[in-house]
Amino acid sequence: QVQLVESGGGLVQAGGSLKLSCTASGRALSSYAMGWFRQAPGKEREFVAVISWSGGSTNYADSVKGRFTISRDNAKNTVALQMNSLKPEDTAVYYCAAGRDVYAGSHSTDYNSWGQGTQVTVSS
Repeated sequence: QVQLVESGGGLVQAGGSLKLSCTASGRALSSYAMGWFRQAPGKEREFVAVISWSGGSTNYADSVKGRFTISRDNAKNTVALQMNSLKPEDTAVYYCAAGRDVYAGSHSTDYNSWGQGTQVTVSS
């Protein structure tokens, strides 16, 4: 089982940027898709972005498309989420997740390892 640790969350004003990082240990991530999800207070966890094992394919939720960018560095066993033009509605706990296969979709069942999450708060 892989262990995932997120970092980079914090408080930012609307329109600002943050970069989240996810570091893995326990197994190499190079053979698995990686995703980011988020959960706002009182809401269900929702898909944000996914990147395939090689980084050659990405997919985003409509709500973040054009503002967020997911990337990975397999040599360092890390995945990042660059978030620009942040909005108050982006406020949530953000989770990194490792997929079950080289590609993964937007459903949480496509993933079998999860980090503890990092809080992102966007003030208006």
